Amino acid sequence: MLYFVATPIGNLDEVTYRAIEVLKSVDLIAAEDTRHTAILLGKYGIKTRTVAYHKFNEKSAVDGLIDLLKEGKSIAVVSDAGMPAVSDPGHVLIDAAIQNGVEFTVVSGACAGVNALVLSGLDTRAFAILGFLPEKNIDRVRYVEPYKAMPCTLVFYSAVHDIKKDLRFLYEQLGARKVAVCREMTKLYETVTRGTLGEDMDIVEKGEFAIVVEGVTHNPLCFLTVEEHIKHYVDGGDTVKDAVKKVAQDRHVAKSEIYKIALSMRNA
Repeated sequence: MLYFVATPIGNLDEVTYRAIEVLKSVDLIAAEDTRHTAILLGKYGIKTRTVAYHKFNEKSAVDGLIDLLKEGKSIAVVSDAGMPAVSDPGHVLIDAAIQNGVEFTVVSGACAGVNALVLSGLDTRAFAILGFLPEKNIDRVRYVEPYKAMPCTLVFYSAVHDIKKDLRFLYEQLGARKVAVCREMTKLYETVTRGTLGEDMDIVEKGEFAIVVEGVTHNPLCFLTVEEHIKHYVDGGDTVKDAVKKVAQDRHVAKSEIYKIALSMRNA
C-alpha cells in the first residue's frame, strides 16, 4: 500500500495516532527533506528508513518507488509540512500509481491552506488553494487571471522574503479585497493580520505565511458604469476621495484605476 501522510505544519504535537502508526509500519518513507522529517521521526521514536522525494527528483524517483510497491513493499510519502501533493511533491507519484494499478490512500491531517481559511474569518463555503505564486511576473499574471472573477475565497502561500511583493501583486491584480495574512500557524507566535489589499498592514516578516483573499462579491452598484458608480457616492455626500475608495472596494480594483476615471470626470 502507498500512503500519503499529512504531517504537522508547525507544532509537532499536531499529528494523528494513525499517521504515527503508519510511519512506523511501512517499509520506506519517501520524504521531501529527510533531515526535516528526521526531527518528527525522532520525536516519536520511528526508525523507518527514509529516502529523498522532492520536486527536483520527483520524476526520476517515481519508477523506483513504483517497482518497490509492485514487489509488495509499503511506502509512506510525507512533505515537510501538511498534506503531500498540495503545493508539495506527490502528484507525479499519484499519477504513476493510477497508471500502474497501485492502490494508495490518504492519512488525514493538517493542511496549511485549510487552517488559514478558517483563521481568516472569510467565507469558507467555497475556496481554492492556489499555493505559491510563480517567480516571474508574467507567469504570475497568467496564473492568477482565471481566478480573478471567481466568487470563492482564494488561498496563497508565501515565503518570508516574498510576502510584501506577493501582497502588492495581489492588490494590483485583484483590487482592494478583504485579506487575512496568517503567520506561523500552530506555533507559539501564530498571528493573523486582517485588513484590505492595498492598505498598509503591520506584518512581522518572520516565518511562513498563508494569504487568504476574499472572492468576488456581486454588488448591484457594479452594474452601473464606473462614472455612475462614483456619482452615486458623491451625490450621497461622500468626497471624491472617499467615493473612489468605495468604488474600488465594490469592484475589487485598484484605487488608482478608479481615480483616473474620477479625474477625467472632473476635467470633462
